[in-house]
Amino acid sequence: MPLGAKKLAFLGLLMAITVVLIVLSGALDFNTLFLLAAASFCVGIVFRECGIQIASGFCLASVFLGFLMAPNKLYCITFTAMSFYLLASEFGYDKLQATKNTKNKRTVLWLMKYMIFNIIYIPVIVLIPKLFYSGSINGSFLLVLILIGQVALLIYDMAYRYFQSNIWGKLRRNLKL
Repeated sequence: MPLGAKKLAFLGLLMAITVVLIVLSGALDFNTLFLLAAASFCVGIVFRECGIQIASGFCLASVFLGFLMAPNKLYCITFTAMSFYLLASEFGYDKLQATKNTKNKRTVLWLMKYMIFNIIYIPVIVLIPKLFYSGSINGSFLLVLILIGQVALLIYDMAYRYFQSNIWGKLRRNLKL
């Protein structure tokens, strides 16, 4: 799909906003997850406006620029995971909507979202637990971290859906993309 000048300029500005949010997440430690989530929401905007190919390129470029610019590289890993989750869940949503024979699409969608999240989250929490907690981690605490992650996913996904429908939906009409 060819991009017009207006959409290309919009993507450039959105990339700048994304990288600024990633850099600010390292500078303002009290809002780290909020700023990283907001940056990953930009990847979701690109997916909805331009499709999976351009959104994937946007995501890779954001991660690359984030690693170059951000003071804390671990936050870039978190941004990468959040963005990959959004790309995969949006792609899965599109494919699920295209199928005609699937019953209970909402249930299948949420199962798919939790599967995508856990494929990303559980290996990280098992293999690199020091990213989440600096002390020693035993089996029961690992289970608690996994359960907290499931609740965090629900909150993150609800915030993303709210952002897409209420905030971006209104802004998009004013931008006339």
